[in-house]
Amino acid sequence: MLASPEDVQRDAEAAIADEHEALDAYSRAVTAVAERLAPSVANLRVTRRTRAGRVPVGAGSAVVLTPDGFLLTSAHVVAGPGRQGQATFVDGRELRFDVVGADPLSDLAVLRADGDALVPAELGDAERLRVGQLVVAIGNPHGFAGSVTAGVVSALGRSLPARSRGAQRIIDNVIQTDAALNPGNSGGALVDSRGRVVGVNTAVAGIGLGLAVPINAVTRGVVGALMRHGRVRRAYLGIAGGPRPLPPRARVAGRETCVEVVEVAPGTPAARAGLRAEDLIIELGGRPVATVEDIQRLMTPELIGAPVPVGVVRAGSRLTLEIVPVELSA
Repeated sequence: MLASPEDVQRDAEAAIADEHEALDAYSRAVTAVAERLAPSVANLRVTRRTRAGRVPVGAGSAVVLTPDGFLLTSAHVVAGPGRQGQATFVDGRELRFDVVGADPLSDLAVLRADGDALVPAELGDAERLRVGQLVVAIGNPHGFAGSVTAGVVSALGRSLPARSRGAQRIIDNVIQTDAALNPGNSGGALVDSRGRVVGVNTAVAGIGLGLAVPINAVTRGVVGALMRHGRVRRAYLGIAGGPRPLPPRARVAGRETCVEVVEVAPGTPAARAGLRAEDLIIELGGRPVATVEDIQRLMTPELIGAPVPVGVVRAGSRLTLEIVPVELSA
């Protein structure tokens, strides 16, 4: 039975109404998030001391952590010795800030502004994000004129290389989004639809592609360490490795991948423990190891100076070695 012209018209009008309602709901969500977070995001003008006085060296954004002046930003925004600057808020306040601590290996830094009664942002949990979920990138790259862009989570679990002096790590579980990141947005907030900060905008990887360091249990620990001590302590083994499949006869309890040791640096804990290139690491401290990121997550301060068993497969045989990690000098 063919629909009458009146029915077709009604269906078309209903579809248009539904589309408008969806757009209105989307707009309301973005607007509400922007209004909630605007007082919690600052514009940073970074300076360094020279013989001629303080000179500007960069700019970015930051997110308020506490009412008494702690701010969170990207480490690369304030990288370098003697960095200070001004934090400007949408209410017109300009507050001087100092760098409390920066961790290039997570690209996070904590600042302390000379002010109080600031509006802290609520931190969320990036582990709960889903691909396709609405996110809003909020920065304050132009002082009083904030910047808001919206998009979706394009991908999760991305990796971002990070280096500090001779040390190199991978920032894992980086959030990829198509929310446009404007110049000066590094250090700003990536926010979910409920206004919770789930990431710190850190880089633009390409056209239409933005990356953010996630807010999760690991990065909360980094932020806490920077606030308390101004630095992050990490254990260090002294190996370079990569993922590879386990040989079938070495697989246990459903484990199919491990970390192959590609290189052992001389004079390091790994060398002293007897680890060799081509060893396959399957356990560390009694915990299974499937990726390089698994090892990095286990490099906590508690392991520094403590004997740790390492389960390896060498030439088809399982061995257990003992390694004593040292503190990584970043």
